[in-house]
Amino acid sequence: DINLKNQAGEKVVIVGPSGSGKSTLAHCINGLVPFAYRGESSGACLINGKETNSLDIFQLSKMVGTVLQDLDGQFIGLTVGEDIAFALENDRVEQKKMHKRVTQVAGLVKIENLLNASTHELSGGQKQRVSMAGVLVDDVDILLFDEPLANLDPATGKHAIALIDDLQKQTDKTTIIIEHRLEDVLYRDVDRIIVMSEGRIVADAAPSELLATDVLAKSHLREPLYLKALQYAGVAISSEMSPEHIERITLTNQDEKKVRQWYQHPVQLVKDKKTETILQVENLSFHYPNAQHTLTDITFTIQKGEMVSIVGKNGAGKSTLSKLICGFERHQTGKIIYQDKDISKESITKRAEAIGLVMQNPNQMISKHLIFDEVALGLRLRNVKEDEIRQRVEKTLTICGLYAFRNWPISALSFGQKKRVTIAAILVLEPAVLILDEPTAGQDFRHYTEIMSFLTELNQQGITILMITHDMHLMLEYTSRTLVIGEGKLLADASAIEVLANESLIAQANLTKTSLYQLAEKMSIADPQDFVSKFIHYDKGVRKTWQ
Repeated sequence: DINLKNQAGEKVVIVGPSGSGKSTLAHCINGLVPFAYRGESSGACLINGKETNSLDIFQLSKMVGTVLQDLDGQFIGLTVGEDIAFALENDRVEQKKMHKRVTQVAGLVKIENLLNASTHELSGGQKQRVSMAGVLVDDVDILLFDEPLANLDPATGKHAIALIDDLQKQTDKTTIIIEHRLEDVLYRDVDRIIVMSEGRIVADAAPSELLATDVLAKSHLREPLYLKALQYAGVAISSEMSPEHIERITLTNQDEKKVRQWYQHPVQLVKDKKTETILQVENLSFHYPNAQHTLTDITFTIQKGEMVSIVGKNGAGKSTLSKLICGFERHQTGKIIYQDKDISKESITKRAEAIGLVMQNPNQMISKHLIFDEVALGLRLRNVKEDEIRQRVEKTLTICGLYAFRNWPISALSFGQKKRVTIAAILVLEPAVLILDEPTAGQDFRHYTEIMSFLTELNQQGITILMITHDMHLMLEYTSRTLVIGEGKLLADASAIEVLANESLIAQANLTKTSLYQLAEKMSIADPQDFVSKFIHYDKGVRKTWQ
Protein backbone atom coordinates (compact mmCIF):
# COMPACT_ATOMS: atom_id res chain seq x y z
CA ASP A 1 0.00 0.00 0.00
CA ILE A 2 2.73 2.46 -0.99
CA ASN A 3 1.38 5.91 -1.87
CA LEU A 4 4.09 8.35 -2.86
CA LYS A 5 4.35 11.41 -5.07
CA ASN A 6 7.58 13.13 -6.02
CA GLN A 7 7.50 16.50 -7.73
CA ALA A 8 9.99 17.27 -10.50
CA GLY A 9 13.20 18.71 -9.05
CA GLU A 10 12.59 17.47 -5.48
CA LYS A 11 15.36 15.96 -3.37
CA VAL A 12 14.07 13.11 -1.20
CA VAL A 13 15.78 10.78 1.28
CA ILE A 14 14.41 7.28 1.92
CA VAL A 15 15.47 5.64 5.19
CA GLY A 16 14.46 2.47 6.96
CA PRO A 17 15.92 -0.64 8.60
CA SER A 18 17.25 -3.50 6.49
CA GLY A 19 14.38 -5.44 4.95
CA SER A 20 11.97 -2.50 5.26
CA GLY A 21 11.42 -2.43 1.49
CA LYS A 22 13.34 0.72 0.55
CA SER A 23 15.56 -1.05 -2.00
CA THR A 24 12.54 -2.84 -3.48
CA LEU A 25 10.79 0.52 -3.82
CA ALA A 26 13.88 1.83 -5.63
CA HIS A 27 13.77 -1.21 -7.92
CA CYS A 28 10.14 -0.40 -8.77
CA ILE A 29 11.21 3.11 -9.74
CA ASN A 30 14.19 2.13 -11.93
CA GLY A 31 12.48 -0.87 -13.55
CA LEU A 32 14.44 -3.72 -11.97
CA VAL A 33 10.99 -4.66 -10.64
CA PRO A 34 9.37 -6.25 -12.60
CA PHE A 35 11.87 -6.66 -15.46
CA ALA A 36 14.78 -8.19 -13.51
CA TYR A 37 13.16 -9.21 -10.21
CA ARG A 38 9.91 -11.08 -10.80
CA GLY A 39 7.02 -11.15 -8.39
CA GLU A 40 3.39 -10.20 -7.88
CA SER A 41 2.44 -6.54 -7.89
CA SER A 42 -0.65 -4.38 -7.76
CA GLY A 43 -1.28 -0.68 -8.03
CA ALA A 44 0.40 1.81 -10.35
CA CYS A 45 3.90 3.30 -10.70
CA LEU A 46 4.09 6.27 -13.04
CA ILE A 47 7.17 8.20 -14.13
CA ASN A 48 6.54 11.39 -16.08
CA GLY A 49 2.94 10.25 -16.32
CA LYS A 50 3.84 6.91 -17.97
CA GLU A 51 3.01 3.59 -16.34
CA THR A 52 6.29 1.66 -15.88
CA ASN A 53 4.59 -1.64 -16.82
CA SER A 54 3.97 -0.21 -20.30
CA LEU A 55 7.69 0.55 -20.75
CA ASP A 56 10.74 -1.72 -20.88
CA ILE A 57 13.86 -1.52 -18.73
CA PHE A 58 15.81 0.20 -21.53
CA GLN A 59 13.22 2.97 -21.80
CA LEU A 60 13.20 3.36 -18.01
CA SER A 61 17.01 3.61 -17.95
CA LYS A 62 16.66 6.73 -20.11
CA MET A 63 14.47 8.27 -17.41
CA VAL A 64 16.02 6.97 -14.17
CA GLY A 65 19.77 6.82 -13.59
CA THR A 66 20.86 4.62 -10.66
CA VAL A 67 24.17 4.84 -8.79
CA LEU A 68 24.60 1.50 -7.03
CA GLN A 69 26.01 0.90 -3.55
CA ASP A 70 28.50 -1.62 -5.00
CA LEU A 71 30.40 0.78 -7.28
CA ASP A 72 32.73 -1.87 -8.73
CA GLY A 73 29.68 -3.79 -9.96
CA GLN A 74 28.63 -0.80 -12.07
CA PHE A 75 31.82 -0.32 -14.10
CA ILE A 76 32.02 -1.51 -17.70
CA GLY A 77 34.79 0.51 -19.38
CA LEU A 78 38.49 -0.01 -18.75
CA THR A 79 39.06 3.72 -18.39
CA VAL A 80 36.96 6.49 -16.86
CA GLY A 81 36.22 8.01 -20.27
CA GLU A 82 35.14 4.66 -21.74
CA ASP A 83 32.88 3.95 -18.77
CA ILE A 84 31.11 7.31 -18.98
CA ALA A 85 30.68 6.90 -22.75
CA PHE A 86 29.09 3.44 -22.53
CA ALA A 87 25.45 4.60 -22.84
CA LEU A 88 26.35 6.92 -25.71
CA GLU A 89 28.11 4.09 -27.54
CA ASN A 90 24.97 1.96 -27.20
CA ASP A 91 23.00 4.82 -28.77
CA ARG A 92 25.55 5.01 -31.62
CA VAL A 93 26.27 8.68 -30.91
CA GLU A 94 28.77 10.19 -33.35
CA GLN A 95 32.28 10.18 -31.82
CA LYS A 96 32.86 13.92 -31.89
CA LYS A 97 29.58 14.52 -30.04
CA MET A 98 30.39 11.66 -27.67
CA HIS A 99 33.77 13.13 -26.67
CA LYS A 100 32.17 16.53 -26.11
CA ARG A 101 29.35 15.10 -23.95
CA VAL A 102 31.72 12.92 -21.89
CA THR A 103 34.02 15.90 -21.22
CA GLN A 104 31.02 18.05 -20.29
CA VAL A 105 29.62 15.50 -17.80
CA ALA A 106 33.09 14.77 -16.36
CA GLY A 107 33.40 18.49 -15.66
CA LEU A 108 30.06 18.47 -13.84
CA VAL A 109 31.36 15.88 -11.34
CA LYS A 110 34.91 17.30 -11.35
CA ILE A 111 36.80 14.31 -12.82
CA GLU A 112 37.83 15.80 -16.19
CA ASN A 113 41.49 15.10 -15.32
CA LEU A 114 40.79 11.36 -14.80
CA LEU A 115 39.31 10.43 -18.19
CA ASN A 116 42.30 8.23 -19.11
CA ALA A 117 42.65 6.63 -15.65
CA SER A 118 41.72 2.99 -14.98
CA THR A 119 38.41 2.68 -13.15
CA HIS A 120 39.88 0.06 -10.80
CA GLU A 121 42.71 2.32 -9.60
CA LEU A 122 40.41 5.06 -8.30
CA SER A 123 39.58 5.94 -4.70
CA GLY A 124 36.06 5.34 -3.38
CA GLY A 125 35.07 8.98 -3.86
CA GLN A 126 36.43 9.04 -7.42
CA LYS A 127 34.59 5.82 -8.30
CA GLN A 128 31.35 7.36 -7.12
CA ARG A 129 31.89 10.42 -9.30
CA VAL A 130 32.49 8.17 -12.31
CA SER A 131 29.25 6.29 -11.59
CA MET A 132 27.39 9.60 -11.32
CA ALA A 133 28.82 10.72 -14.65
CA GLY A 134 27.79 7.41 -16.23
CA VAL A 135 24.12 8.06 -15.46
CA LEU A 136 24.21 11.82 -16.07
CA VAL A 137 25.56 11.33 -19.60
CA ASP A 138 22.12 10.04 -20.65
CA ASP A 139 20.43 13.23 -19.33
CA VAL A 140 17.99 11.23 -17.18
CA ASP A 141 15.08 12.87 -15.34
CA ILE A 142 15.62 11.10 -11.99
CA LEU A 143 18.88 10.40 -10.14
CA LEU A 144 18.60 7.47 -7.73
CA PHE A 145 21.44 6.89 -5.23
CA ASP A 146 21.57 3.58 -3.34
CA GLU A 147 23.58 4.18 -0.14
CA PRO A 148 26.11 6.60 -1.66
CA LEU A 149 28.04 6.94 1.64
CA ALA A 150 28.47 3.25 2.50
CA ASN A 151 32.14 2.92 1.50
CA LEU A 152 33.37 6.51 1.81
CA ASP A 153 35.50 8.14 4.49
CA PRO A 154 33.75 10.93 6.45
CA ALA A 155 35.18 13.90 4.56
CA THR A 156 34.71 12.24 1.16
CA GLY A 157 31.14 11.43 2.23
CA LYS A 158 30.52 15.12 2.91
CA HIS A 159 31.98 15.98 -0.50
CA ALA A 160 29.68 13.36 -2.08
CA ILE A 161 26.59 14.86 -0.44
CA ALA A 162 27.73 18.34 -1.47
CA LEU A 163 28.28 17.12 -5.04
CA ILE A 164 24.81 15.50 -5.19
CA ASP A 165 23.34 18.76 -3.89
CA ASP A 166 25.26 20.86 -6.41
CA LEU A 167 24.23 18.55 -9.27
CA GLN A 168 20.60 18.74 -8.21
CA LYS A 169 20.71 22.54 -8.13
CA GLN A 170 22.59 22.83 -11.43
CA THR A 171 20.45 20.32 -13.35
CA ASP A 172 17.16 20.57 -11.38
CA LYS A 173 16.84 16.79 -11.57
CA THR A 174 14.61 14.86 -9.21
CA THR A 175 16.96 13.21 -6.72
CA ILE A 176 16.23 10.20 -4.51
CA ILE A 177 18.79 9.08 -1.91
CA ILE A 178 18.55 5.77 -0.01
CA GLU A 179 20.89 5.91 2.98
CA HIS A 180 21.39 4.70 6.56
CA ARG A 181 23.59 7.65 7.57
CA LEU A 182 20.82 10.26 7.84
CA GLU A 183 22.84 12.80 9.79
CA ASP A 184 25.50 12.81 7.06
CA VAL A 185 22.90 13.22 4.30
CA LEU A 186 21.43 16.21 6.14
CA TYR A 187 24.78 17.97 5.71
CA ARG A 188 22.90 19.61 2.80
CA ASP A 189 19.19 20.46 2.64
CA VAL A 190 16.63 17.91 1.49
CA ASP A 191 12.95 18.50 0.80
CA ARG A 192 11.50 15.39 2.45
CA ILE A 193 12.45 12.32 4.46
CA ILE A 194 10.50 9.13 3.81
CA VAL A 195 10.71 6.47 6.53
CA MET A 196 9.88 2.85 5.65
CA SER A 197 9.25 -0.05 8.01
CA GLU A 198 8.03 -3.58 7.24
CA GLY A 199 7.17 -2.72 3.65
CA ARG A 200 5.15 0.39 4.45
CA ILE A 201 5.76 4.13 4.55
CA VAL A 202 5.46 5.18 8.21
CA ALA A 203 6.43 8.82 7.73
CA ASP A 204 6.78 11.31 4.88
CA ALA A 205 7.65 14.79 6.11
CA ALA A 206 10.01 17.72 5.94
CA PRO A 207 13.24 17.12 7.94
CA SER A 208 12.42 19.70 10.62
CA GLU A 209 9.01 18.10 11.22
CA LEU A 210 10.23 14.50 11.19
CA LEU A 211 13.14 15.13 13.59
CA ALA A 212 10.72 16.61 16.12
CA THR A 213 8.99 13.19 16.35
CA ASP A 214 10.08 9.79 17.68
CA VAL A 215 9.60 8.01 14.32
CA LEU A 216 13.32 7.38 13.76
CA ALA A 217 13.81 5.93 17.25
CA LYS A 218 10.73 3.70 16.91
CA SER A 219 12.03 2.44 13.56
CA HIS A 220 15.44 1.68 15.13
CA LEU A 221 17.19 4.28 12.97
CA ARG A 222 20.04 6.41 14.24
CA GLU A 223 19.02 9.97 15.02
CA PRO A 224 21.55 12.79 14.62
CA LEU A 225 23.89 12.55 17.62
CA TYR A 226 23.47 16.17 18.69
CA LEU A 227 19.69 15.67 18.89
CA LYS A 228 20.15 12.52 20.95
CA ALA A 229 22.35 14.48 23.39
CA LEU A 230 19.69 17.19 23.67
CA GLN A 231 17.00 14.54 24.32
CA TYR A 232 19.10 12.92 27.06
CA ALA A 233 19.34 16.35 28.69
CA GLY A 234 15.54 16.72 28.65
CA VAL A 235 15.35 19.27 25.82
CA ALA A 236 12.13 19.04 23.79
CA ILE A 237 12.91 18.94 20.06
CA SER A 238 10.59 21.12 17.98
CA SER A 239 10.44 21.89 14.26
CA GLU A 240 10.80 25.61 15.02
CA MET A 241 14.35 25.14 16.38
CA SER A 242 15.64 23.93 12.93
CA PRO A 243 16.77 20.54 14.28
CA GLU A 244 18.01 19.27 10.87
CA HIS A 245 21.32 21.19 11.05
CA ILE A 246 23.74 21.52 13.95
CA GLU A 247 24.92 24.82 12.46
CA ARG A 248 21.41 26.33 12.41
CA ILE A 249 19.76 24.76 15.45
CA THR A 250 18.52 27.37 17.95
CA LEU A 251 18.54 26.67 21.67
CA THR A 252 16.89 28.77 24.37
CA ASN A 253 18.74 29.71 27.56
CA GLN A 254 16.62 27.11 29.36
CA ASP A 255 17.65 24.44 26.82
CA GLU A 256 21.33 25.23 27.31
CA LYS A 257 20.89 25.15 31.09
CA LYS A 258 19.43 21.63 30.86
CA VAL A 259 22.33 20.43 28.72
CA ARG A 260 24.90 21.86 31.13
CA GLN A 261 23.19 20.24 34.13
CA TRP A 262 23.13 16.89 32.32
CA TYR A 263 26.78 17.24 31.35
CA GLN A 264 27.86 18.14 34.88
CA HIS A 265 26.20 15.05 36.34
CA PRO A 266 29.06 12.78 37.46
CA VAL A 267 29.79 9.71 35.32
CA GLN A 268 32.34 7.07 36.21
CA LEU A 269 34.46 6.32 33.12
CA VAL A 270 36.17 2.94 33.15
CA LYS A 271 39.59 2.79 31.53
CA ASP A 272 40.85 -0.39 29.94
CA LYS A 273 43.85 -2.08 31.51
CA LYS A 274 45.65 -4.22 28.95
CA THR A 275 49.15 -5.46 29.63
CA GLU A 276 49.97 -8.47 27.46
CA THR A 277 51.20 -7.69 23.95
CA ILE A 278 49.64 -9.89 21.24
CA LEU A 279 50.57 -8.14 17.97
CA GLN A 280 53.42 -5.84 17.00
CA VAL A 281 54.14 -4.10 13.72
CA GLU A 282 57.70 -2.76 13.54
CA ASN A 283 59.02 -0.38 10.88
CA LEU A 284 56.73 -1.89 8.25
CA SER A 285 57.11 -0.59 4.68
CA PHE A 286 55.37 -1.78 1.52
CA HIS A 287 54.87 -0.75 -2.07
CA TYR A 288 53.18 -2.38 -5.04
CA PRO A 289 55.35 -3.11 -8.13
CA ASN A 290 56.29 0.03 -10.06
CA ALA A 291 54.52 2.21 -7.51
CA GLN A 292 55.45 4.60 -4.74
CA HIS A 293 55.42 3.41 -1.14
CA THR A 294 51.88 2.62 -0.02
CA LEU A 295 52.99 2.28 3.62
CA THR A 296 56.19 3.67 5.12
CA ASP A 297 57.79 2.81 8.47
CA ILE A 298 54.57 1.82 10.29
CA THR A 299 55.08 0.89 13.95
CA PHE A 300 52.48 0.11 16.61
CA THR A 301 51.69 -2.42 19.36
CA ILE A 302 48.36 -4.08 20.10
CA GLN A 303 47.60 -5.47 23.57
CA LYS A 304 45.63 -8.67 24.06
CA GLY A 305 41.92 -7.93 24.44
CA GLU A 306 42.06 -4.45 22.94
CA MET A 307 39.51 -3.10 20.48
CA VAL A 308 41.27 -0.64 18.18
CA SER A 309 39.98 1.36 15.22
CA ILE A 310 42.04 2.19 12.13
CA VAL A 311 40.89 5.29 10.27
CA GLY A 312 42.00 7.46 7.38
CA LYS A 313 40.97 8.61 3.94
CA ASN A 314 40.09 6.25 1.08
CA GLY A 315 43.32 4.94 -0.44
CA ALA A 316 45.47 5.77 2.61
CA GLY A 317 46.69 2.17 2.99
CA LYS A 318 44.38 0.88 5.75
CA SER A 319 43.19 -2.20 3.85
CA THR A 320 46.72 -2.87 2.60
CA LEU A 321 47.92 -2.92 6.22
CA SER A 322 45.34 -5.59 7.07
CA LYS A 323 46.41 -7.68 4.05
CA LEU A 324 50.06 -7.48 5.17
CA ILE A 325 49.20 -8.65 8.68
CA CYS A 326 47.23 -11.61 7.28
CA GLY A 327 49.83 -12.48 4.63
CA PHE A 328 47.87 -11.65 1.46
CA GLU A 329 50.65 -9.21 0.60
CA ARG A 330 54.35 -9.41 1.51
CA HIS A 331 56.03 -6.33 2.96
CA GLN A 332 59.47 -5.20 1.80
CA THR A 333 60.93 -4.19 5.19
CA GLY A 334 59.98 -4.46 8.85
CA LYS A 335 58.44 -7.14 11.06
CA ILE A 336 55.01 -8.47 12.02
CA ILE A 337 55.22 -10.14 15.42
CA TYR A 338 52.41 -12.28 16.85
CA GLN A 339 52.87 -13.41 20.47
CA ASP A 340 56.62 -12.68 20.42
CA LYS A 341 57.18 -14.56 17.14
CA ASP A 342 57.95 -12.94 13.78
CA ILE A 343 55.30 -14.32 11.41
CA SER A 344 56.48 -12.34 8.35
CA LYS A 345 57.45 -15.52 6.48
CA GLU A 346 54.54 -17.69 7.58
CA SER A 347 51.83 -18.73 5.09
CA ILE A 348 48.34 -17.28 4.86
CA THR A 349 46.95 -20.61 6.13
CA LYS A 350 49.17 -20.59 9.20
CA ARG A 351 48.35 -16.98 10.06
CA ALA A 352 44.62 -17.63 9.57
CA GLU A 353 44.67 -19.98 12.58
CA ALA A 354 45.13 -16.95 14.82
CA ILE A 355 44.19 -13.88 12.73
CA GLY A 356 40.87 -13.59 10.90
CA LEU A 357 40.11 -10.95 8.25
CA VAL A 358 36.68 -9.79 7.10
CA MET A 359 37.18 -7.84 3.87
CA GLN A 360 35.31 -4.69 2.89
CA ASN A 361 33.75 -6.14 -0.27
CA PRO A 362 31.79 -9.32 0.58
CA ASN A 363 31.84 -10.45 -3.05
CA GLN A 364 35.61 -11.00 -2.73
CA MET A 365 35.11 -13.53 0.09
CA ILE A 366 32.05 -15.58 -0.83
CA SER A 367 32.62 -18.96 -2.52
CA LYS A 368 29.54 -21.07 -1.70
CA HIS A 369 25.95 -20.85 -2.94
CA LEU A 370 24.11 -21.25 0.36
CA ILE A 371 24.51 -19.13 3.48
CA PHE A 372 24.90 -22.08 5.87
CA ASP A 373 27.59 -23.67 3.68
CA GLU A 374 29.53 -20.38 3.41
CA VAL A 375 29.65 -19.91 7.18
CA ALA A 376 30.48 -23.59 7.72
CA LEU A 377 33.27 -23.67 5.11
CA GLY A 378 36.17 -22.78 7.42
CA LEU A 379 35.09 -25.31 10.04
CA ARG A 380 34.78 -28.06 7.42
CA LEU A 381 38.25 -27.29 6.10
CA ARG A 382 39.46 -27.77 9.69
CA ASN A 383 37.68 -31.16 9.88
CA VAL A 384 35.35 -30.12 12.71
CA LYS A 385 32.53 -32.64 13.38
CA GLU A 386 29.21 -31.84 11.66
CA ASP A 387 27.23 -31.67 14.92
CA GLU A 388 29.59 -29.04 16.29
CA ILE A 389 29.59 -27.20 12.95
CA ARG A 390 25.80 -26.94 12.98
CA GLN A 391 25.75 -25.70 16.58
CA ARG A 392 28.45 -23.06 16.02
CA VAL A 393 27.10 -21.90 12.65
CA GLU A 394 23.53 -21.54 13.90
CA LYS A 395 24.65 -19.60 16.98
CA THR A 396 26.72 -17.20 14.86
CA LEU A 397 23.95 -16.76 12.28
CA THR A 398 21.51 -15.92 15.07
CA ILE A 399 23.79 -13.22 16.47
CA CYS A 400 24.37 -11.77 12.99
CA GLY A 401 20.62 -11.67 12.26
CA LEU A 402 20.82 -14.31 9.54
CA TYR A 403 19.38 -17.44 11.13
CA ALA A 404 16.06 -17.12 9.27
CA PHE A 405 17.97 -17.06 5.97
CA ARG A 406 20.34 -19.94 6.75
CA ASN A 407 19.17 -22.06 3.80
CA TRP A 408 18.87 -19.18 1.35
CA PRO A 409 21.10 -18.76 -1.71
CA ILE A 410 23.59 -15.94 -1.15
CA SER A 411 22.67 -14.46 -4.54
CA ALA A 412 19.27 -13.50 -3.09
CA LEU A 413 20.81 -11.26 -0.40
CA SER A 414 21.37 -7.51 -0.36
CA PHE A 415 24.89 -6.09 -0.16
CA GLY A 416 24.48 -5.46 3.58
CA GLN A 417 23.26 -9.00 4.21
CA LYS A 418 26.20 -10.45 2.24
CA LYS A 419 28.43 -8.38 4.51
CA ARG A 420 26.94 -10.06 7.56
CA VAL A 421 27.50 -13.50 6.00
CA THR A 422 31.23 -12.81 5.59
CA ILE A 423 31.49 -11.54 9.16
CA ALA A 424 29.75 -14.70 10.38
CA ALA A 425 32.08 -16.91 8.29
CA ILE A 426 35.12 -15.54 10.15
CA LEU A 427 33.55 -15.14 13.61
CA VAL A 428 32.56 -18.82 13.65
CA LEU A 429 36.29 -19.75 13.55
CA GLU A 430 36.91 -17.93 16.87
CA PRO A 431 40.25 -16.30 15.95
CA ALA A 432 42.47 -14.69 18.63
CA VAL A 433 42.81 -11.51 16.55
CA LEU A 434 39.96 -10.32 14.35
CA ILE A 435 40.46 -7.65 11.68
CA LEU A 436 37.29 -6.18 10.17
CA ASP A 437 37.34 -3.85 7.16
CA GLU A 438 34.23 -1.63 7.43
CA PRO A 439 32.18 -4.14 9.50
CA THR A 440 29.06 -1.95 9.66
CA ALA A 441 28.99 -0.46 6.14
CA GLY A 442 25.50 -0.83 4.69
CA GLN A 443 23.98 -1.94 8.03
CA ASP A 444 20.96 -0.29 9.60
CA PHE A 445 21.23 0.89 13.21
CA ARG A 446 19.64 -2.24 14.71
CA HIS A 447 21.96 -4.64 12.88
CA TYR A 448 24.88 -2.28 13.48
CA THR A 449 24.14 -2.44 17.21
CA GLU A 450 23.68 -6.22 17.19
CA ILE A 451 26.96 -6.82 15.33
CA MET A 452 28.90 -4.36 17.51
CA SER A 453 27.39 -5.84 20.69
CA PHE A 454 28.47 -9.28 19.51
CA LEU A 455 31.97 -8.02 18.71
CA THR A 456 32.12 -6.36 22.14
CA GLU A 457 31.09 -9.64 23.74
CA LEU A 458 33.86 -11.44 21.83
CA ASN A 459 36.28 -8.74 22.88
CA GLN A 460 35.34 -9.17 26.54
CA GLN A 461 36.11 -12.88 26.17
CA GLY A 462 39.66 -11.93 25.21
CA ILE A 463 39.55 -11.69 21.41
CA THR A 464 41.57 -8.76 20.11
CA ILE A 465 39.71 -6.72 17.49
CA LEU A 466 41.02 -4.24 14.90
CA MET A 467 38.39 -2.36 12.90
CA ILE A 468 39.02 -0.34 9.77
CA THR A 469 36.13 2.10 9.71
CA HIS A 470 34.76 5.34 8.31
CA ASP A 471 32.12 5.50 11.05
CA MET A 472 33.23 8.12 13.55
CA HIS A 473 30.57 7.10 16.07
CA LEU A 474 31.74 3.48 15.98
CA MET A 475 35.27 4.71 16.59
CA LEU A 476 34.15 6.90 19.51
CA GLU A 477 31.85 4.43 21.18
CA TYR A 478 33.57 1.09 20.84
CA THR A 479 37.33 1.56 20.58
CA SER A 480 39.73 2.66 23.28
CA ARG A 481 42.46 3.54 20.77
CA THR A 482 42.56 4.83 17.22
CA LEU A 483 45.36 4.44 14.68
CA VAL A 484 45.22 7.16 12.04
CA ILE A 485 46.77 6.32 8.65
CA GLY A 486 47.44 9.04 6.10
CA GLU A 487 49.69 9.34 3.06
CA GLY A 488 51.07 5.89 3.89
CA LYS A 489 52.22 6.87 7.38
CA LEU A 490 50.97 6.44 10.94
CA LEU A 491 49.79 9.96 11.73
CA ALA A 492 48.50 9.28 15.24
CA ASP A 493 47.99 6.61 17.90
CA ALA A 494 45.60 8.12 20.45
CA SER A 495 42.08 7.93 21.86
CA ALA A 496 39.21 8.51 19.44
CA ILE A 497 38.17 11.69 21.23
CA GLU A 498 41.70 13.11 21.04
CA VAL A 499 41.81 12.33 17.32
CA LEU A 500 38.52 14.10 16.58
CA ALA A 501 39.56 17.12 18.63
CA ASN A 502 42.68 17.67 16.49
CA GLU A 503 41.67 19.83 13.52
CA SER A 504 45.00 19.38 11.75
CA LEU A 505 44.71 15.59 12.02
CA ILE A 506 41.08 15.69 10.87
CA ALA A 507 42.14 17.51 7.71
CA GLN A 508 45.10 15.18 7.04
CA ALA A 509 43.05 11.99 7.41
CA ASN A 510 39.77 13.13 5.78
CA LEU A 511 37.83 12.75 9.02
CA THR A 512 35.05 15.00 10.28
CA LYS A 513 34.42 16.67 13.61
CA THR A 514 31.53 14.93 15.37
CA SER A 515 28.33 16.94 15.79
CA LEU A 516 28.59 16.33 19.56
CA TYR A 517 31.84 18.30 19.58
CA GLN A 518 30.14 21.01 17.49
CA LEU A 519 27.26 21.15 19.99
CA ALA A 520 29.70 21.58 22.88
CA GLU A 521 31.50 24.36 20.99
CA LYS A 522 28.17 26.02 20.14
CA MET A 523 27.35 26.15 23.85
CA SER A 524 30.89 27.33 24.76
CA ILE A 525 31.51 24.29 26.98
CA ALA A 526 35.10 24.54 28.21
CA ASP A 527 36.05 20.91 27.51
CA PRO A 528 34.27 19.60 24.38
CA GLN A 529 36.30 16.36 24.54
CA ASP A 530 34.90 15.60 27.98
CA PHE A 531 31.37 16.40 26.76
CA VAL A 532 31.74 13.88 23.92
CA SER A 533 33.16 11.28 26.31
CA LYS A 534 30.24 11.69 28.73
CA PHE A 535 27.69 11.35 25.90
CA ILE A 536 29.31 8.18 24.52
CA HIS A 537 29.34 6.55 27.95
CA TYR A 538 25.73 7.56 28.67
CA ASP A 539 24.43 6.53 25.23
CA LYS A 540 26.11 3.14 25.51
CA GLY A 541 24.33 2.47 28.80
CA VAL A 542 20.93 3.52 27.45
CA ARG A 543 21.19 1.26 24.38
CA LYS A 544 22.31 -1.69 26.49
CA THR A 545 19.06 -1.25 28.42
CA TRP A 546 16.73 -1.26 25.38
CA GLN A 547 18.62 -4.05 23.71
